[in-house]
Amino acid sequence: MEQQNEEWVSKTQKKKQMDELQDLGMELTKLSSETLKKLSLPENLNDAVREYKKITSNSAEKRQRQYIGRLMRDIDPTPIREFLARLKGDNQAHNAFLQRVEQARTRLLENDDALTKFMTDYPHADSGSLRTLIRNARKEAEQSKPPKNFRALYKELKAVMEQETQVSDG
Repeated sequence: MEQQNEEWVSKTQKKKQMDELQDLGMELTKLSSETLKKLSLPENLNDAVREYKKITSNSAEKRQRQYIGRLMRDIDPTPIREFLARLKGDNQAHNAFLQRVEQARTRLLENDDALTKFMTDYPHADSGSLRTLIRNARKEAEQSKPPKNFRALYKELKAVMEQETQVSDG
């Protein structure tokens, strides 16, 4: 009786592991084709993931999900988990970067001295262009016009700050 009890537990554990692999496979289906290329997946799994994205029928989707889970059993899931974790980390870092750009734009629009500080931090930036964008964005806000220069200022700041990040990383 004791052996049967152990078998039942191991079956449950095995099913749980298979469900986890299937869920991991479903995370792959949410990635873009370009991102999938960065992962060196076996060809049959890569094809199954791409095929899943094309399916519109619920029952066919379920069968494909099970098939992807079955294929996932034959590979080491560790590199996939690590890749997805890095990807999530990259997204968090990117979101934080975009918030820094937004904060820089807010400071520049609120305070004239902020441009001097920004130019100290990013000496390769075009101060004339930034000054013009800041002035025009302020006028737009005063006149309740569409935020064309407001957006252009954001794009300019983002480009400058990305360039500086690449220079310091490289």
